[in-house]
Amino acid sequence: MFRSFNANRPAAPAPAPARPAAQPQPSPQPAAKARPAPVAESDNGLKVELHTLLLDQLNLTVLDKVSKEDLRREIATLAAQHLQERGQHIPSGAFQALMDELLDEVLGLGPLEPLLADPTVSDILVNGTDKVFVERRGLLERTEVRFRDERHLLRIIDKIVSSVGRRIDESQPWVDARLEDGSRVNAIIRPCAIDGPSLSIRKFSRTPLHMDRLLEHGALSKPAAQFLEAAVKGRMNILISGGTGSGKTTMLNALSAFIDPRHRMVTIEDAAELQLQQEHVVRLETRPANAEGTGRITQRDLLINALRMRPDRIMVGEVRGNEAFDMLQAMNTGHDGSMTTIHANTARDAISRLEQMVTMIGGDFPMQAIRSQIAAGLQLVLQLNRLSDGRRKVTSISEIVGLEGDTVMMQDIFVFKKMGVDDDGNVKGRMMATGVRPRCFEALMSSGVSLASDAFSMMEEVA
Repeated sequence: MFRSFNANRPAAPAPAPARPAAQPQPSPQPAAKARPAPVAESDNGLKVELHTLLLDQLNLTVLDKVSKEDLRREIATLAAQHLQERGQHIPSGAFQALMDELLDEVLGLGPLEPLLADPTVSDILVNGTDKVFVERRGLLERTEVRFRDERHLLRIIDKIVSSVGRRIDESQPWVDARLEDGSRVNAIIRPCAIDGPSLSIRKFSRTPLHMDRLLEHGALSKPAAQFLEAAVKGRMNILISGGTGSGKTTMLNALSAFIDPRHRMVTIEDAAELQLQQEHVVRLETRPANAEGTGRITQRDLLINALRMRPDRIMVGEVRGNEAFDMLQAMNTGHDGSMTTIHANTARDAISRLEQMVTMIGGDFPMQAIRSQIAAGLQLVLQLNRLSDGRRKVTSISEIVGLEGDTVMMQDIFVFKKMGVDDDGNVKGRMMATGVRPRCFEALMSSGVSLASDAFSMMEEVA
């Protein structure tokens, strides 16, 4: 049962919440500023008092059973009574803003809620209590968002990580987690974060980007997109490479739209964020060790188990360690059409990193055997980069053509050619075919995928 007050506390007088509502309403605000202005910093003490009062008197264990409207009424009643006891009156607009902030504190992530609701924000970066940055259109900007103190920020972090069964404390001062909508979260606290807790949130669109949207944004050319569609439908194994924030996960999500809906897919991630666009998907997520240091489940554990789940394709959100060996084994043993991502600046660097990760399994594993597995298991390396103007581009699509001596041989099929910077700082360039016809062309055609034979001519496409 929902309760607002302790049993021994009198109910709020009915007029209290009505008085602010009776004040003249402020003039309509533009859509981008739908909320009233936040309560001034001078009233921060009032917000702290009311928030403490809420935690003390609201039955937080049943919040999921109460509508947002009912909760708002309860909070308004409690706030109005508290203001009346203090003999304080605030304007209607400020009162409504206060209700928004308190509701965000109880149901959401406090001062971060407006940023999470802003569709133009792709990243939220919290550097301590008073430095909050966001990324819009690939560029960083500072916001006016503040936390009351370090304890307030720590409570928000704990609210995030505990909701997905994880923990963060002095013995484990960093954690990867996710929000309900799949947004990726990383948090790190003292003693590792010297200047106070740091929180990073990578937001994802509620509706996954399809390839046509990536084309609209100029991420790649149409012939390159058609080739990638054919590669996915033709069950080529693809490694998606790029730096932080280059759009690797977005690209994997977009490519997944071309997968045969009859295929069974298993996804493996540290923090589940993939938004695959099929019905038959089994999502697996790692688990960190508990407080006693036991119970850890790694990506490699899940990958080994996934091989027993009769998958048609396996998607690893990102290979970071010795699970790369098992991923290559899966690609070489009938799970064609699998995809994964890796952090690297170039396609060649991606192969080198993959080799290093496989050696992490230990033992005296010969490099020649590792490279042979890579050459046999992978067909394409898709490289993405974030340019200096903040835009994300596919900068190369390369085919692995075999092993020559102890070197994995690759050839570029499409490349992005930079051609300078305009007066506004935007990078100018074209994505173009190299003129090389991929060796997998016949394999794609024999699998029933339609692909024009002139798709690889050197006619340049503006990107």
